[in-house]
Amino acid sequence: MRTAMDGLPPGPRFYELDTVAHCGHTTKGEFLRTLTATDPVIGWTLIRAIRNNAHVNVRAGMDWIRRASPVPMVGMDFDNGSEFLNWSVIAWCDEREIPVTRGRPYQHNDNAHVEQRNADWVRRHTFRYRYETDHELRLLNELHSLVMKRKNHLLPCVKGDRLDPHDLRADETHLRQAESPVPATPRRRRARAARRRTTDRRACEAEPGRDHPPHHPHPAAAHRARRRPHPRHPPRSLSHTDLSREASANRSRTY
Repeated sequence: MRTAMDGLPPGPRFYELDTVAHCGHTTKGEFLRTLTATDPVIGWTLIRAIRNNAHVNVRAGMDWIRRASPVPMVGMDFDNGSEFLNWSVIAWCDEREIPVTRGRPYQHNDNAHVEQRNADWVRRHTFRYRYETDHELRLLNELHSLVMKRKNHLLPCVKGDRLDPHDLRADETHLRQAESPVPATPRRRRARAARRRTTDRRACEAEPGRDHPPHHPHPAAAHRARRRPHPRHPPRSLSHTDLSREASANRSRTY
């Protein structure tokens, strides 16, 4: 289980997945979908139009995402939709040794990064029309290819630092920049992460007694250790009945 209050993964190559329905104003009948996968650390995003939410099409879309990913996938996270939580997709992940986490039911903030990509990358360019033919499927994938090239390689963006969700002073207007004072594209962040891995490898080779880089656990491994109780439920105040019971106990007490 991975929630919105947990921190980001320790490094890239971990993807959040979700689907977008191109159903128009009604969900009756068969319509196309877009499978979205985004790396919350570097912002690299892949989108692929599929026929529907059948596990065969979802697995084919995940195969394409795995091939198109510039780095090997080390983990996946998705919501509780039946297009992901089924034996076929879970078996696909097990065969490729890809760990899987999921968010809480009806909590879209647990997958906030991919939800933002659904709106900015998919809905903004495909609108809310209904698509259902093979010709429209090909056109959508052509459009998605252009969107990925523009967003991943050409458009820099500022990555905001994560604020403490328990801090009552936390506000969206006080976001701090995380790594650099200038915006960066997902491609540049990917190259920066690759340089860090190369530096770690060279440090391991230079240091005697270490034959491998420091182990980075799965992003969901340390989440429960870092979780703090959310102050959503304050201590219950005493009711009139509790006060009466306490007063009766004080009167019957012998001093």
